[in-house]
Amino acid sequence: MSLSTLPLSYCTNVHPGLTVEEVCQGLVDYAGPIQKKLTSPLAAGLWLAQPVIEELRADTTKIGKLKQTLKDQNLICYTLNAFPYGNFHSDRVKEQVYVPDWSQEDRLTYTHECAKILADLMDEIDEGSISTVPLGFKQLASGADFRAKCIDQLLQLATHLEQLYQDTGKRIRLAIEPEPLCVLETTPETIEFFQELKSVAIERDLAKLAREYLGVCYDVCHQAVEFEDVADSLKSLDAAGIRINKVHITCAIDLDQPAENEAGRKMLAGFVEQRYLHQTFALFADGNIRTITDLTEDLCLNPPPHMADAIKWRIHFHVPVNADDLGPLGTTREELKIAVKTVAELDQTPHLEVETYTWSVMPGEEQPSLVDGFTQELQATLELLAQ
Repeated sequence: MSLSTLPLSYCTNVHPGLTVEEVCQGLVDYAGPIQKKLTSPLAAGLWLAQPVIEELRADTTKIGKLKQTLKDQNLICYTLNAFPYGNFHSDRVKEQVYVPDWSQEDRLTYTHECAKILADLMDEIDEGSISTVPLGFKQLASGADFRAKCIDQLLQLATHLEQLYQDTGKRIRLAIEPEPLCVLETTPETIEFFQELKSVAIERDLAKLAREYLGVCYDVCHQAVEFEDVADSLKSLDAAGIRINKVHITCAIDLDQPAENEAGRKMLAGFVEQRYLHQTFALFADGNIRTITDLTEDLCLNPPPHMADAIKWRIHFHVPVNADDLGPLGTTREELKIAVKTVAELDQTPHLEVETYTWSVMPGEEQPSLVDGFTQELQATLELLAQ
């Protein structure tokens, strides 16, 4: 029972990068300087968008360039974020980040190609992970056979990953990332799906491969936004026999007593932006929870009674993981501390990655530089893990 001994990973989806050159430049401009400021080794959790994967496939010498850049910056790579398929830094991403979903062949092909490239990047590491969409977004997932198609493609990927292991000796595991308002959203929904997946895998004599290669990426702020008890959530996944392949170390926004906290709501209005989706959840004294698909300025400044009367709001906006509060706004850092402690008590040793991708849309003129901000997050996380 211990945390992963691999260097803490830093998710590079915070940087734009639709070409190999841009990905490498991001490592030089940000990841390398951050590594120099830290007291411990650092891993780069690469985001390789579909155009980057296509470029690497078309010219295999560019994989060498990527590997050399990692080496030059004193970085290693053992995990990829293959959740965003296209341009994660376009003017408007929102619900399109879940497309293609796991019922579509493009998602399978892209993830398989990511796995092959990751295996090539992992020179001295034998086990890697790839995080991915939670099947799809509930509002976009359609068709009676949606889940069946997803299961079929996930099992195909498991067979591909086993073949990759046989060919390279590198075992790459998939980490499906539950997220608010997605097909896999809550812990019970995730457990139910994996039971369904297991049943189909048994029928096809693929149960062993499914258990070995298909698991979850536990993003702490996602389950905190759902108002789940993160310790119970993690223990439930473990008890259900679901492999936790990766943990995203993240914090969300927490607003107590929204009707009375006008200063908090005014500050929250500054977090409204047009690139990413910021699912908003309201908890009431009777235990009921209401949801809004995306945070709006009108909700913040003129909340309707059915939202204002809540005892707490939580918003899916990744904020620095070293922040206990943001002035009149709180964060879910306490849930993060509980999650880290719980993971350390499990028999599993998932990969650990800080994923604050929202620095470019964070409000306020006094934000630190990306290098300084991320260094502070990573250093605080290293101290938390050391405890």
